[in-house]
Amino acid sequence: MSDAELVLRSTRVITPEGTRPASVAVAGGRITAVLPHDAPAGGARVEDFGDDVLLPGLVDTHVHVNDPGRTEWEGFWTATRAAAAGGITTLVDMPLNSLPPTTTVGHLRTKQDVARAKAHIDVGFWGGALPDNVKDLRPLHEAGVFGFKAFLSPSGVDEFPHLDQEQLARSMAEIAGFGGLLIVHAEDPHHLAAAPQQGGPKYAHFLASRPRDAEDTAIATLIAQAKRLHARVHVLHLSSSDALPLIAAARAEGVRVTVETCPHYLTLTAEEVPDGASEFKCCPPIREAANQDLLWQALADGTIDCVVTDHSPSTADLKTNDFATAWGGISGLQLSLPAVWTAARERGHTLEDVVRWMSTRTADLVGLTQKGAIEAGRDADFAVLAPDETFTVDPVALQHRNRVTAYAGRTLSGVVKSTWLRGERIVADGEFTDPKGRLLTRLP
Repeated sequence: MSDAELVLRSTRVITPEGTRPASVAVAGGRITAVLPHDAPAGGARVEDFGDDVLLPGLVDTHVHVNDPGRTEWEGFWTATRAAAAGGITTLVDMPLNSLPPTTTVGHLRTKQDVARAKAHIDVGFWGGALPDNVKDLRPLHEAGVFGFKAFLSPSGVDEFPHLDQEQLARSMAEIAGFGGLLIVHAEDPHHLAAAPQQGGPKYAHFLASRPRDAEDTAIATLIAQAKRLHARVHVLHLSSSDALPLIAAARAEGVRVTVETCPHYLTLTAEEVPDGASEFKCCPPIREAANQDLLWQALADGTIDCVVTDHSPSTADLKTNDFATAWGGISGLQLSLPAVWTAARERGHTLEDVVRWMSTRTADLVGLTQKGAIEAGRDADFAVLAPDETFTVDPVALQHRNRVTAYAGRTLSGVVKSTWLRGERIVADGEFTDPKGRLLTRLP
């Protein structure tokens, strides 16, 4: 460890080879070695976490920061503080709900300028694919966005219209032409239009308005186009377990399709959503417990690749008790790790599984080869977790700008003790440093 500036020790370090006692040497913001627990530290500063778990910082590739333009909904300062408090060290910001949306290089520069001084963690950006911006896709790719988001049904904001099938094919062909990634909100608008739209406070009525077959049909369309165009596509926030056989079959045929789901689909069920409680509203919706069981099975067998928050906040006044008109989005950045860990351990999964779903595979999705694992050469990004400690969710304790949460009052396992970015502790016991995050771009 002659070159180490810092050594982090724990009896439980999660590495690609498994969990073991280890000393992690850090210099220049990078991991230089993972050594036996009792390796001499030389002159390096030592941080010993005892039996708390040292795991790689999480990488959340689906976050709506809404800054600039709707900063009262969230913002880079509050979003990245909430992420850091939850053990997330990298996020990739979605292209919509900010004004302007990230659909041109100029708009990307605007967003980067706003984020630069506010980011407590590392931040990258998705671009957007709209009906009229095919000409902007390659320039955005060359400017470093990690891929392109499209909707197949209305997005909820007028400035980000959805693609019809012809527009989807045109955008997908362009993106495939330069080797990019298309990520898709997959709900079919025709199935949504045909579903009963009763409105009001009853969650059962809202659930009926966003049926599984809307997801299933849209995913089938996406897969067919990806197969035809040899494109790489990613299904966002999967909630319908009925689509899993389609996805598995497509992969068996060689279609390059990956899939994510979210903590709320894995931990909350339709049966427990109170009427009028629109803090539980998201699109696609939280479905029944039997559906949730199949999502967990798909995570276990690898059909679902990763877990991301789809953090989509709003001001509290938009969360009315009418599910038809309330803003659809769940705020989950700060609570995603304990929420998933609480449910995962009950189902027999390990923290290694959670790290794979929420750090390694998300980093792989966007090509962040320097993130997602504790091994030599990677960024020294860490979370320190007390996995057996519990806490009850108090919205007042959240760092989100608007402290509306579907997890209020729940008891969760896993307390994040501290979070580290490139070898610097950025939060511990609720105390934050000044912002130290960097803006990330896609690696060539």
